[in-house]
Amino acid sequence: MDATHPLIATIGLGLLYALVGGTVAALIRLPPIVGYLAAGIMLGPHTPGIVGDQATALELAELGVILLMFGVGLHFSPAELLAVRRVAVPGAIAQMGTATVLGALVAHLWGWSWPAAVVFGLTLSVASTVVLLRALTERNLLGTPEGHIAVGWLVVEDIAVVVALVVLPGIAGFFGGSPAGALARMDIEQLGIALAIVFGKFALFVALMMPLGRRVVPWVLVMVAHLKSRELFTLAVLGMALGIAYVSAKVFGVSFALGAFFAGMVMHGSGMATRAAEQSLPFRDAFAVLFFVAVGMMFDPSVLTERPGAVLATLAIVVIGKSLAAIAIMALFRQSRAAVWTVAAALAQVGEFSLVLAEQGIALGLLPVEGRDLALSAVLFSIALNPLAFVFARWMAGRGASAVSVTEQRPPGSPPGSARSADTVSSRSQ
Repeated sequence: MDATHPLIATIGLGLLYALVGGTVAALIRLPPIVGYLAAGIMLGPHTPGIVGDQATALELAELGVILLMFGVGLHFSPAELLAVRRVAVPGAIAQMGTATVLGALVAHLWGWSWPAAVVFGLTLSVASTVVLLRALTERNLLGTPEGHIAVGWLVVEDIAVVVALVVLPGIAGFFGGSPAGALARMDIEQLGIALAIVFGKFALFVALMMPLGRRVVPWVLVMVAHLKSRELFTLAVLGMALGIAYVSAKVFGVSFALGAFFAGMVMHGSGMATRAAEQSLPFRDAFAVLFFVAVGMMFDPSVLTERPGAVLATLAIVVIGKSLAAIAIMALFRQSRAAVWTVAAALAQVGEFSLVLAEQGIALGLLPVEGRDLALSAVLFSIALNPLAFVFARWMAGRGASAVSVTEQRPPGSPPGSARSADTVSSRSQ
């Protein structure tokens, strides 16, 4: 890697390798995401050849997350978010709890301490923003009821991650960790105060963004639009998306992704949402690709030969355990069969937040380095398998719909299968 120009080299090589990998994947009828991840592995330090700058790649990946969440917010209104809270809030909590418990139990069986096991389970509980949004967008599901539920679910998980990042340093000292800074000296009462401050900042952020942002942001966009300059309008959209995300993270303590989401929501009612989405789309796509490349760069293939059983167990928790939890909560709230399977498939993966939590756990002395390697393997393989999860979900939803259709068509008192036989005879006669 060119040490004098790491940013240019990372963007150039990352996109070039992603182009080759994505093209090869598409030619052999695999999802392009698989090619992007493979491109990242080739650029990583664990494979021979050119090595990319990981720190720069992760920064670029963060930009992708911000722009994607901003794009989602552009198509989301506060009313739509509140409409799915009865399903999204308990669903996110139940799914995160299930993944955390399963991960903790498995890690404890490996001989890890309970604090390390719980942190490991927590890293497996949070879905990837990039993967979920790309999957829903590619299948035209973002504006559907199940898409709204999945996005609301994601917002709740994002808030939970913010809380976890605050709590972990405060409790690390009680469990043998080695936290640094003021949080290391906290007792339970002080930790409660810190949590109250976190939720207070979040409430203040929402209270300011909704009334103030919905007046200021649309006004700025309309003023810039009147200048009839495409460049200035694009600059205004990107500047406000990144600016609000940065200020929300630094001042109010929420994540970049959550701040960008709310920035998009306040633009929703401006009448410029469609144009803003179109102007930011090329940037969202490019940085989303770099996100997958960055994930691939961090993966060490040696974990597959050293701990294959642990890798499979970790992947099973993410793909199967989280899916079953989502199916159970969606069925409990009497959602449609299509919605149940779509949401289960969309959330059967982990991503950027898992890596953030793993790094926090290692820094605090709560999680062994092996935990990060296993979490990263789950990230890589769950992302690669996610398109197949959607294929399976579509098949299950269609199977259920066919069964319902046949049941409805069968005359009362007729034996099972009579409707099918009649349909077959009718079709043959035609």
